[in-house]
Formats: sequence, structure tokens, C-alpha cells
Amino acid sequence: MRTGTRWLLRVLFLLLVMAAGGTFIPRPLIAPVKASSAAHRVLLLSGPIHTDIAIPLDEETRAAFSFLDDPDFPLSHPNAEWLVVGWGGRAFYLETPTWAEVKPLPVLRALTIDRSVLHLDLAGHIAEPHPAVTAFDIGDHELTRLRRFIADSFVRNAGQIAPIPDAGYGEVDRFFEAKGYFNALFGCNTWTAAALRSAGLRTGFWNPLPQSLRLSVSVYN
Repeated sequence: MRTGTRWLLRVLFLLLVMAAGGTFIPRPLIAPVKASSAAHRVLLLSGPIHTDIAIPLDEETRAAFSFLDDPDFPLSHPNAEWLVVGWGGRAFYLETPTWAEVKPLPVLRALTIDRSVLHLDLAGHIAEPHPAVTAFDIGDHELTRLRRFIADSFVRNAGQIAPIPDAGYGEVDRFFEAKGYFNALFGCNTWTAAALRSAGLRTGFWNPLPQSLRLSVSVYN
């Protein structure tokens, strides 16, 4: 019993050390060259366990994601200002729209390994400042790379992208099959961190939690 307790404490200590190092060791180690003109605003949206990225719905973004536009996902709607994107485990993401609907099997899949999905939504005005919103200004090239990172995360069947049938939390949002596998160590927030790095931003080396990601991007950007 004592041996088991000691091993559990060691594992917890190791995870704490990894989380601290992952937050305060920057990635990349050397800061990238700043864009000469930071004309575009992108947002990191943080919840208790999950993060999303919001990118501005300008003409270039609408063109890059034109494959999403249809009457049920009105990408060109004049009131749509942001495309909100998140990545996560398939079972937990699809079956847990609210905390009241948490089920054992999706939690088990999230703690082990699961297929991944992308969740996309449209948003109007997003208020700033707000505790759950962290804003960054990036250049044209950086925003192009971020759009490409997101677009490359979709699974394509014969070059086509289609939403998962009957999957969504509201009237507009959609789920799509995504590349990669989800687990508790490399999950939604590590994907968000990788997306931010594609846009020339620095994150912690390993950010499994929204709190550590938010702290690291505030320190290094």
C-alpha cells in the first residue's frame, strides 16, 4: 500500500514538474522575427479545460474556408465577425455539450486515446477585454499560415470535406473529422498551442491546460 502511494506521489510530482517546465520553457526557444505590420487580430478563447481560436472573417478567411459555406453555416453572413475553431477528442467533444451531460465512456476515451474532431462555429462581436479572451495582433503572412494550419487539420475523403451528420451544439456550429489522435497529455490545448505557433507566436513547450497556455502566451508575446 505504501509502495503504491509513493509511486502515485512520484507520478503526480513528475506531472507537476512537466507542467511547470512546459509553461516556462518557451517554444520556439528563440523568438521569431516580428511581423513588420500586425494588422490582424486573433483571439485565444479559454474555458475551464478547453481552448478555441477565433480568426477574423475577412475576405481572405472566407475564401480560404469557402468549402464550409452553406445555408446552415453562413460563412458570408454580414453579422459573422469571427470563425471559432477548436480541436478535441471525438467521444467527449460530441457527447458532452454541457457539464451536466458528462458520461463515463467519453471521459475514459479522453483519458486514454481517441480519434479527433474539429469544432467550428461563427461568432459576432466578442467583447474585449474579458478574462476568457486573450488577443494577439499578427501580420498577413502569419494569418495565412494560421489559416493553412487549420485547413490542413481537416480529414479529406477524395479531396472533399463534409460535416459529421447530426453533430453540433446549436443551430450553426459543425463538427468535422480531424487529423491526429487525442489523449490527456496531448489534447485540445496542445493543438491550440501548435496553431498559435504557426502564426508566429510563442507558447510554453507543453501546455495541456488552458491556464498554462494562457500564462505562457502572456509571458512570451
